[in-house]
Amino acid sequence: MATTKVGRAKRGPSPRSSLTGRAVGAIPPTALVLLGIVSVQLGSALAKHLFSEVGSFGTVALRLFFAAAVLMLLWRPSLRLKRRTWFVVLGYGVVLGLMNLCFYLALARVPLGIAVTVEFLGPLAVALAGSRRWLDGFWAVLAAGGVVLLMEGRGDLDPVGVLFALAAGTCWGVYILLGAALGRHTTEGNGLALGMVVAALVAVPFGVAESGAALMQPWVLVAGLGVALLSSVIPYSLDLEALRRIPPRVFGILMSLEPAMAALIGLVVLQERLHWAQWIAVLCVVAASAGATRGARPDKARTSSGPTSS
Repeated sequence: MATTKVGRAKRGPSPRSSLTGRAVGAIPPTALVLLGIVSVQLGSALAKHLFSEVGSFGTVALRLFFAAAVLMLLWRPSLRLKRRTWFVVLGYGVVLGLMNLCFYLALARVPLGIAVTVEFLGPLAVALAGSRRWLDGFWAVLAAGGVVLLMEGRGDLDPVGVLFALAAGTCWGVYILLGAALGRHTTEGNGLALGMVVAALVAVPFGVAESGAALMQPWVLVAGLGVALLSSVIPYSLDLEALRRIPPRVFGILMSLEPAMAALIGLVVLQERLHWAQWIAVLCVVAASAGATRGARPDKARTSSGPTSS
């Protein structure tokens, strides 16, 4: 993701962030992306275990609160930003918060693999937007066929959960576009840290209203910190570093593995078994995303990739 120094006070990175950057820089970029995918899906699996105690809103609140706290400590961003930069940060944060709220509402109702597969239609739509190539039409039809298979593969699939996943996917599409703007206006992880604070401000009131004092249980706080690290801090940081070292198109192709990884982790960690038709549906969406990203023009590829979503 391209970055500039617009809107940031001129000061060098902190020793802590420099040390972190050197450690991450030693890992090959493709491995960074794959590690980010595994991390975010493990975080989602851990989050699902919290639903019975603090609900989906409470889990989102814990995740974004701790993620914001860790990222602010890690990057210590300057608050001296231009007005336009603040608009981008605020928009990014609000969409990030809404995306997570919708995704966790979906995750409470449908298996992890299905929630991620449906949500992935958002970035796929961004990749295909405005294309006039017949091959991109094929990828769109393949993805649509995958969604049909998802719905037909098992009769007890909760339609409300699917709708929440679609809403999360819509937010993800907008988030990608705002993420590109955030990268142009801020440096390193500074915009991400500030955006995460805004996202936490969006989500925490919902979590407090739903769960109240249950959020303050020690084991819940520890689990919430784990979700934040696995689902936000680690994958977002790895993705941002990978995007500095590999073309966005390659990043997008690797990210296309996310629905399949979600289905696999859902099976292994959560014992969520999908019907054979739903596995085919997941693979259809993976193939459509990889094909659309691989064939995207450089400028379009740049806007159709971004940090891991949920």
